[in-house]
Amino acid sequence: MEYNQASESLYVADYSNFRVMHYTLDASSGSIVAGTGLSGIDNAHLTSPVGVYFESLSNSLIIANHLAHNIVRWPLDATNWTLIVGDINGNFGNDSKTLYYPTVVVLDPMGNLYVADRNNQRIQLFMNGQLKGITIAGITSTIGSNSTLLSVPWSVALDNQLNLYVADSANHRVQKFLRY
Repeated sequence: MEYNQASESLYVADYSNFRVMHYTLDASSGSIVAGTGLSGIDNAHLTSPVGVYFESLSNSLIIANHLAHNIVRWPLDATNWTLIVGDINGNFGNDSKTLYYPTVVVLDPMGNLYVADRNNQRIQLFMNGQLKGITIAGITSTIGSNSTLLSVPWSVALDNQLNLYVADSANHRVQKFLRY
C-alpha cells in the first residue's frame, strides 16, 4: 500500500486479484490502475503483486510482482509494464540479477531501488539504472537469526538519513542497518 499525499491517492496491491487498485480520499470505491484482474507473466498482467511504490518523477507505480519474481514499472494510465529487475519470464533465481518472491520495493532520492527478496533471505540494492543488485542485508539463501542474517524479510523502509529498516518476519524483529 502506498499513499501519495500530493494527490491524496492510495494505491493498494491486490494480491489475490492480480492488480493494483487506486482510491482517492473519501472514495467508497476504487479503480484498477495496474493489471487486469487475471494472472499472467506477460507485460499486461501481474502475478500476485505485494508491494507498490509510487514514483512521482515518472508518474509510475513500481510493483513487486511477487509470483513472477520481478520488479516492474507501470506508468499510470498505461496498459502494461516494463521490467526494472528480475527475470522477464517469471523465473526465480539467487544471483545478482534475479529475485525469489520479492515483497516490497522502495526508492531513495537518487532513484536507487531497495528490494526485500523474501526467499533469498536478503535485501538487494539496485543502483539507479543497474540490472545487477548488491546484497546489503542478509546472506543470499542463508536463513538465520544473528545480526547479519535474515529469515523471510518482508518489508523495508528508509529514514531521512537513508538508514535501512527491515521487517525480518520469521525472526519477529525489525533490524536497522546503517546507510550503505
